[in-house]
Amino acid sequence: MGTMVETKTPAQLGAAGRTFLALLDEYVTDATITFEVNGSEQVVGRKSAKGQLPNDITLRVHRERFFERILSEASLGIGESFMDGDFEMADGEIADFLTILLRNRVDQKVRKNWRLSWNVLRIRLANLFRGREGNIHQAYDVGADLFKCFLDPTMMYSCAYVNSEDEDLEQIQHNKLDRICRKLKLQPGERLLDIGCGFAGLLIYAAQNFGVQGLGITLSHSHRDLGNERVHDAGLEDKIRIEYLDYLKLDGKFDKVVSVGMVEHVPRREYSQYFGTIARVLEPVGMGLVQTAGTSATKNEHDPFIQKYILPDSNQLKLSEIADNLEHSGLAVLDVENMKLHYAYTAQGWLRNFRRNRHTLDPKKYDDRFSRMWEYYLACASACAQAADAALFQVLFTKDYTAPVPLHRV
Repeated sequence: MGTMVETKTPAQLGAAGRTFLALLDEYVTDATITFEVNGSEQVVGRKSAKGQLPNDITLRVHRERFFERILSEASLGIGESFMDGDFEMADGEIADFLTILLRNRVDQKVRKNWRLSWNVLRIRLANLFRGREGNIHQAYDVGADLFKCFLDPTMMYSCAYVNSEDEDLEQIQHNKLDRICRKLKLQPGERLLDIGCGFAGLLIYAAQNFGVQGLGITLSHSHRDLGNERVHDAGLEDKIRIEYLDYLKLDGKFDKVVSVGMVEHVPRREYSQYFGTIARVLEPVGMGLVQTAGTSATKNEHDPFIQKYILPDSNQLKLSEIADNLEHSGLAVLDVENMKLHYAYTAQGWLRNFRRNRHTLDPKKYDDRFSRMWEYYLACASACAQAADAALFQVLFTKDYTAPVPLHRV
């Protein structure tokens, strides 16, 4: 058990507050968390050795319904409470709070403790029968202006690659682009296909630095339009084109195929078609690379907040799913790299940019609740990359089983 310090007796808190604080006090073993409620404080958990991740944080709770929402809906409850201003971080960052919860596996431990799990169940049932205050899922018209607000000049909305902790966001994205191009052994004049090309950052880099001809396909009109605009500004219209096209309708042959952060949005029932399409359009000696958010767990549990507000119907692939579909498509795996920790640095860079630039967004289009929603999303991405069972796979493969395999990864 922890050493709960009380300056407000638990009886003064509702059942949800008492249960949640007892839960954290029992299971948080490497941090202390202070909760300020109605001007009083309660400290839970245990201090850990210095030099570890940030441990001592303080949450200022403005509405006690925060405790009920987090017990009832976990990540979704925390996210919506943050969006609605039920609490704020008085000391530390929201990512620190989420990392502590994930690092201590609080949710998993509750399920194994019949006493605490029963208390949580009672609160959830009471909440269900009483009818919780609804949270309207507001549809925001997210456009290129938002992405320009937090992405770097490469406009890459995917995990970067860190060579040194002092590198800025633009540099680590350049590291990622260069690493992908060298893994694919791109040569001048080769035809490169980018499935789900975003704003054409990878194709532009590959054309400028490796002399390839490129086609990017996307199902986003804004990605296509801004991508082609960026291609034009780079003077690469004779080498690159971006089309609005479903990957299932692809035609032609390509020397290399790349797909970064796209397969997460493909329904599981279409995985065989997705990888089969790559195999179909690759030349006999062609190579491909897929980068995707994934999971290292046996069960792919979707984060309810991400599913509701940010990436509906997205998936996190298991490595076994990727390998199985590559095998059935006649594609041989050359290399697998889990870049999970690199995603934490990437999300932290995005979060810093967003906080720095969000004042430039049109408040009529992106209101305060949206701003807090996006801040929570980026903080959640950072925390998950550090302490959850998340993964970030980069898988290199070839259509030629006899292709020579290098002794070392680039």
